[in-house]
Amino acid sequence: MYPLIKTRNFWLILAGDILLLFLSHYMAYYLRFDGRIPASQVANLIHTTWWILLIKVCCFYLFRMYRGMWRYTSIHDMLNLLKACVVSSGLIAIVLLITVRFSGFSRGIFIIDFFLTFLLVGGYRVGIRLLYDKSRKGFSFHLLKQRPSDLKRVLLIGAGSAGEKLLREIMENAALSYDVAGFLDDDPQKRGHAIHGVPVLGPIQDIEKIVHKEEIEEIIIAISAVSFNKMRKIVRSCEETGLPCRTLPGIGELIEGKVSVSAIREIRYVDLLGRGPVRLNLEQVENTLTDRTVLVTGGAGSIGSELCRQIIRYNPRRLIIVDINESDLYDLKQELSGGSSKAPIVPVLAPVHVQGLMHRVFQEFTPHVVFHAAAYKHVPMMEIYPREAVFNNILGTEIILSLCVREGVERCVLVSTDKAVRPANVMGASKRFGELLMEAYQQEYGARLMAVRFGNVVGSRGSVVPLFQQQIQRGGPVTVTHPEVTRYFMTIPEACRLILQAGALGRGGEIFVLKMGIPIRIADMAEDLIRLSGHKPHEEIPITFTGLRPGEKLSEELITEGEGIEETEHEHILVLRGQNGLSLAELTEGIQRLIKMAERGDCEKIREELRRIVPEYTLDVDGGNLFSS
Repeated sequence: MYPLIKTRNFWLILAGDILLLFLSHYMAYYLRFDGRIPASQVANLIHTTWWILLIKVCCFYLFRMYRGMWRYTSIHDMLNLLKACVVSSGLIAIVLLITVRFSGFSRGIFIIDFFLTFLLVGGYRVGIRLLYDKSRKGFSFHLLKQRPSDLKRVLLIGAGSAGEKLLREIMENAALSYDVAGFLDDDPQKRGHAIHGVPVLGPIQDIEKIVHKEEIEEIIIAISAVSFNKMRKIVRSCEETGLPCRTLPGIGELIEGKVSVSAIREIRYVDLLGRGPVRLNLEQVENTLTDRTVLVTGGAGSIGSELCRQIIRYNPRRLIIVDINESDLYDLKQELSGGSSKAPIVPVLAPVHVQGLMHRVFQEFTPHVVFHAAAYKHVPMMEIYPREAVFNNILGTEIILSLCVREGVERCVLVSTDKAVRPANVMGASKRFGELLMEAYQQEYGARLMAVRFGNVVGSRGSVVPLFQQQIQRGGPVTVTHPEVTRYFMTIPEACRLILQAGALGRGGEIFVLKMGIPIRIADMAEDLIRLSGHKPHEEIPITFTGLRPGEKLSEELITEGEGIEETEHEHILVLRGQNGLSLAELTEGIQRLIKMAERGDCEKIREELRRIVPEYTLDVDGGNLFSS
């Protein structure tokens, strides 16, 4: 209260309230007696006004009516005012009932007083907001002048909550030089209506006609969540108008506080995915990470680094980042150290498949939670160098899992891939081997170990999107392996949020599967990226088909036959409870054989041994081999 009463605005608002409260109480008498207040009622008015005003002001304070900034008066503030009016009127009635049993007082006076109090005080606050609104009627509170006449005429696509927030930002922020002509929305119930005085002009299919009629200069897409096909159709319709087309930041960026609604930007491919916001059970995730020492292997990679960015927000006791990439590890340490979190960040430059090093790391830092994201993920490279998949993806995973069991780690989350499902390549088979190891260790020791399986992430290293963008910048051609090849996609922040949530849900032995939506044709993706770059596919930028590379499939899967899939309490996460066919001892013996084969550089023997341990692995006899003895 003390800092509040030191402000000038507090006293101005309080003085205005007292004046309006007195006026509403006097007008209640005046209206009740048709302008001729009897002498007895004048005496009542004089004797009760002071304590009635005191009760009302105290109720206003208790309902936080003096903590708001009235230039931003909202429905929430009006609800608080209504509550304050109800409670104060009730208290006044109780006082009169106890003291004089309403003798000599008209009950109608206090009913009228209630409504007048709400209307006058509420109108006072709304009036302040209108005075500060720099767009309504073209004036501001301080300078009664028109807004600049060179505003850009824009059309908003989407008359939902995102569109309403953007319109409100444009109306209140003079730095945004936009004049909103209207909305387009396919919901027939919204047509003919208006949001903050701006009309919904029609459906999206009428965009060309409306653009010419309203003299639109720019289009802004303001839709928070829509399907992939719908978003592609909207973007294509906007591009056909020939006008600049922009969009709001992604929901993930807004949720994480990276940007505000006013940060309108160019459309990126990730916007076409049409994936809605991922809602986390924050309490579960906080209980898992807050005040815990968290270790992330592969922490400088695409997934690992985003995991670190999200983990640090939950105030861990300490964050240990293990990676073999010196430069990226240093850059990530500098980035995270410059944030608001005070958690110590410890970079560890070490390969996960060297047991002695990893043992010292676990003993020195005693992690409570481990996210194992270190792995080689590039399919063609692992076909050429299967020995590296053995060392990094299999031996490294076995070492991390064994140390988690030995050192009593609370939980360990293995980051897996959809390529582990009926693998057609060494990389997928090595990741499936890791899942089998996780299940075997859990069954043998009852440790809280789990895996999370998902598809491709847009923007990760090795992702097709950066490759296509580079090819477009060079003028093409854009190379696609096959006209019908499809893949699942999600954004890196979305994948990492779901990894954290799955880690909090797991009890041990589960393979969690992230719902990836519908698979996307890579050829369609190439065409969309060419259009977003301002070119015409096949005409200005050619697309060529090169054929499937070693180890690639036309489509990926997230589950395979025989795996029992179940829903979890989270709408975007499923769980598999398949049974491991091999014991931990058998898998460990297999690793020893694989290590000997890898040391000899015997690629074909590695594939055969993987096929024996992972029977669903389909051998690719055409796999390349640039390194063998």
